Amino acid sequence: MLILSRKLDESIVIGDSIILKVVSIDKGSVKLGIDAPTHIRVLRSELINAVKDSNTAASTPQDESLLRQLAQKFKR
Repeated sequence: MLILSRKLDESIVIGDSIILKVVSIDKGSVKLGIDAPTHIRVLRSELINAVKDSNTAASTPQDESLLRQLAQKFKR
C-alpha cells in the first residue's frame, strides 16, 4: 500500500485518467473528489462489503422448520 500525505486542494493522479483531490478537511473527516472516466466504477468499500454479506446470507442454508411453516401457510 502506498501512503501519501496531501493538503487541502492537492491531488494525486492515478494512471493517465484518474485524479483524487482533497476537497475539504473537517474534524477528522477528509472529503475526496474523484475525477475518473465513466467506464471506471468508483464504489465505497462498505457498500461492496454489504453486498457480499447480503449474498452470503442469502446463500446460507435456512432452518428447515421455518421453511415448512412457510410452505404450510402457502398451502392454505
